[in-house]
Amino acid sequence: MIIFSLFYFSPKPMAERLLVRALKGGKSTKILTLNGKKITKMPSTLEKLPGLKTLDLQNNLIPKVSPEISTLTQLTALNLGNNLLEEVPEEVKYLSSLKTLHLFGNRIRRFASGACDGLQNLILLNLNNNQLSWIPEEVRRLKSLTYLSINHNQLASIPRELCFLENLSELQLNYNQLICIPEEIKFLKMLQKLLLVRNNIDVLPEGFCDLINLRILDIAGNIIQIFPPGFQDLKLREFYCEGNPLFLKQPVNAIKQEEVWSLQEITSRFIMNQLAEKNPFLMQAIEWYPEVRSTISQGRKCAVCGKSFLTIWLECVEFVPPSKNWKISRNLHLVPLQVLICSYKCFNKRGPNLFGIAQV
Repeated sequence: MIIFSLFYFSPKPMAERLLVRALKGGKSTKILTLNGKKITKMPSTLEKLPGLKTLDLQNNLIPKVSPEISTLTQLTALNLGNNLLEEVPEEVKYLSSLKTLHLFGNRIRRFASGACDGLQNLILLNLNNNQLSWIPEEVRRLKSLTYLSINHNQLASIPRELCFLENLSELQLNYNQLICIPEEIKFLKMLQKLLLVRNNIDVLPEGFCDLINLRILDIAGNIIQIFPPGFQDLKLREFYCEGNPLFLKQPVNAIKQEEVWSLQEITSRFIMNQLAEKNPFLMQAIEWYPEVRSTISQGRKCAVCGKSFLTIWLECVEFVPPSKNWKISRNLHLVPLQVLICSYKCFNKRGPNLFGIAQV
């Protein structure tokens, strides 16, 4: 194996001489490193290095990927960090052997059309410190992706398609502009580490509690007040949530509102509870009313009586101590969990650690 490396302090002519030496190695050249050489254009002679495994061009001034890179079908690692790229280049789709792709510290605002098409073997993608405001649906084509980092960008949402990357074990989305997490995140069954620091997330979906392999969660610096039911059962090793306005256990007296249900609510509750009891007439009739099925599919169960209801009628909070197995934020003493109750009748039967949520 022939390896050519060039350090940052070498003069530019040295980069040219190094490339010439690499070309002389031909198919035997496996690694080419041209870091910090103020290169403004990728060498067009790369096509003469078909055996190249690693290409490191970080810390240069490259604005665009040359088409010749598409011939490097044996390339497994490509580092174009800290350059001047404005998009995830289309040319990478031809790098069918690529496993790690570093594009951090560029000016990337978009994915070129088809950029994800041929990257079935990609394991690591680093897009930190760019200007991305969205991720294309095509990201679901990165079937082998295990590590995805898009810290310090401008993402406002996570596409549901990202949640179908079944091999993803680490996802970093710190310092973006996210306001919510899709319910489909529950499909990331292999996810072990999730970092969402300094976003604008106000709620975690119920499906979040299905992340059975999640071990590290950092949601510091968001606007979360309460966690979904079952959150306390996650098998976390580390959990950080400082800087969130979590509900505090500070009971106050509040006036109960008049209990008035809409006709839709009354009807929906009757149908859902009869179906739960397997009423044969309704079980047969409901098949003819898809709109009704769609409506009642959104029903919830009361935490006290166990019966179904449609509209979130009374949101309560239960305070539980964090698991002893969690390494946690220093000031986290109680975890506020969302609890839904169907009526004041059930609210009056609640346990001593269950509270209604009041605006004070």
